Amino acid sequence: MFNFTALPPLSLYIHIPWCVRKCPYCDFNSHQSPQTLPEMAYVDALIDDLGQDLPRIWGRQVQSIFIGGGTPSLFSPRALDHLLSNIRAMVQLQPLAEITLEANPGTLETGRFREYRALGINRLSIGVQSFHDEQLKRLGRIHNAAQARQAAELAHTAGFENFNLDLMFALPGQSPDAALADIEAAIQLSPSHLSHYQLTLEPNTLFHNHPPAGIPEDEAMWAMQEACQERLATAGYGHYEVSAYARPNQQCQHNLNYWEFGDYLGIGAGAHGKITHGAQQNITRLTKQRQPARYMAACVEQSGQPSDLRTEQVLSPADAGFEFMLNALRLQDGFAPHLFSTHTGLALTQIEAGLRQAEAKGLLEWSVQRIKPTRQGHLFLNDLLELFCHS
Repeated sequence: MFNFTALPPLSLYIHIPWCVRKCPYCDFNSHQSPQTLPEMAYVDALIDDLGQDLPRIWGRQVQSIFIGGGTPSLFSPRALDHLLSNIRAMVQLQPLAEITLEANPGTLETGRFREYRALGINRLSIGVQSFHDEQLKRLGRIHNAAQARQAAELAHTAGFENFNLDLMFALPGQSPDAALADIEAAIQLSPSHLSHYQLTLEPNTLFHNHPPAGIPEDEAMWAMQEACQERLATAGYGHYEVSAYARPNQQCQHNLNYWEFGDYLGIGAGAHGKITHGAQQNITRLTKQRQPARYMAACVEQSGQPSDLRTEQVLSPADAGFEFMLNALRLQDGFAPHLFSTHTGLALTQIEAGLRQAEAKGLLEWSVQRIKPTRQGHLFLNDLLELFCHS
């Protein structure tokens, strides 16, 4: 049984589901934008969605907002202003809350970054993926390398001290030297944060059904990952999560809340949420309608009528314990033992058998101060996580 004595931190995720076109590797809930983007109608739906979920979070402060997609930078500053103004009126937003907007270089106009900054958006996540034009074409991106560099420069000019660049490695035909060149190009643009992750062929994507030629072998992937990690370390970027690197005190607070099993409310087509209820002593997961048109229609709440806006699942204690470990063990420094109890409502004994097995296998270090994967545990993270599947 759960025993919550306090509630975990709370974040808000907002999903914008449209892109100029769908990338062949993308498995997110994204759809090609119609000729006329219904941005104001969609923003009104988001506000209705949030209003319906407010009773779940009465009295709680929101510590971060992440506007993801899709391509949120397709939306005008006017639409985002309307959205954020209503959010501030509806929820208790911490004064220094991190507010992130995902942006793609191919959708940006000169001046938009300044307008976003004026709205209170204080962090950007820019989807660069590569600084090589041929690779960008293979990935189906609508921008080129010059536009990627310009986006980072515009972020600096607009006053964004905190922004992330997304980069991929293990691209078709990519060598370790080419992957390292992408890292060098990113470092020269002085982002505060880098997300560096391997191209994977996810189910229900074009690349999964029609794999591109020239995907590097495992040995080459490992060589490029190690070289890139070493270069990022020398440039002052701390490796704090499997795919995340940051300058000191510039870690993404929104994502840290995910990885530490905090709560988050998700609004938008296909958005997910996880909310802890102190009165009911349970944790629920919420999923919103995926199709944008159906989502917008479902957000118009009809009193007394069943709604297909959301589905809800109550987590079992076993599920909660495993999900905590699934997220927290992605962190390089692991977690403080008390965090498990405060964020799951469970005693540490719930996962003690898994902890002892992992320690015996050399995959985990366990002390009163910290539970963290060893280097071996990071290398074989899936093997480590399997030990907690049936906790």
